[in-house]
Amino acid sequence: MSKPANTRYRTTNWSDYNASLKRRGSLSIWFDPAMPWKAGRGGKRGHPQTFSDSAVQTCLTLKVLFGLPLRQTVGLVTNLIEMAGLDWPVPDYSTLCRRQARIQVQIPYRRSGQPLNLLIDSTGIRFRGDGEWLSRKHGATRRREWRKVHLAMDTATGDIRAVEFTSSRQGDSPILPELLSQFPAGEKIETVTADGAYDTRRCHAAILEHGAEPIIPIRRNGRAWKPDCPAAISRNEILRATRCPGRSIWKKWTGYHARSRVEAQMNRLKLFGDRIMSRDPDRQTAEIQIRIAIMNRCSALGRADIEAIA
Repeated sequence: MSKPANTRYRTTNWSDYNASLKRRGSLSIWFDPAMPWKAGRGGKRGHPQTFSDSAVQTCLTLKVLFGLPLRQTVGLVTNLIEMAGLDWPVPDYSTLCRRQARIQVQIPYRRSGQPLNLLIDSTGIRFRGDGEWLSRKHGATRRREWRKVHLAMDTATGDIRAVEFTSSRQGDSPILPELLSQFPAGEKIETVTADGAYDTRRCHAAILEHGAEPIIPIRRNGRAWKPDCPAAISRNEILRATRCPGRSIWKKWTGYHARSRVEAQMNRLKLFGDRIMSRDPDRQTAEIQIRIAIMNRCSALGRADIEAIA
């Protein structure tokens, strides 16, 4: 029996997508002269802040985008302000380092106007230790340390809507309720797709609490749960659906294979670097959130529309 031919795809909006790729290199996207650069009055005791959160996030965005240390980032921002003909002050490297630990990063995203179909997954990112080549050549050392990034992606827009940053010892399933809690109460979630690591009572219960349908494959050795709660009943329905037609047919029928799109987002996340420059956990969280903000901003400029042709 001959093997079926692979499906071929075609980009239908290549000219627009090509123009959007060029726009991603424009510095005007990240540096807007109309932004509020100086901080307003906060109404608190003590010396007021000189720079707004937007100014600090802009500087840190350029730092992450070009992979610069803090001092080189100050030099780049100074030159950009001079070329724009503005007389704004520039935060020094110590100010950026201090504000990075407590800044509330604003992550832009788009709404499709339809119920959300979320894709959930996690990945590890290194912040200390030897690189891959040195570890393979001489063996891994004990100083290799990792952090874990948990993402929730909207399939309609391709934007990352929720992100959590934890230690490498943290499991995947306990973080899913925290990801779902980041969505507004009035925004409806239709489906939540995740891999078998999220096949737990807590995950199924959290998904049902948001009125969504879980698309989570049952583990290979999974058995039916006692039907004592809605989460167990929903999970047993998935188990029966995978046993009758088979796991492959169930994945194709439910659209489970779309989860590969969130894995592609993880690859984009690591294109900024396979390791985090910061050492403090709060600064590491801000650095990851700024990476997500850059990814969403680039996706908003234009995406490829791909359709199957064979």
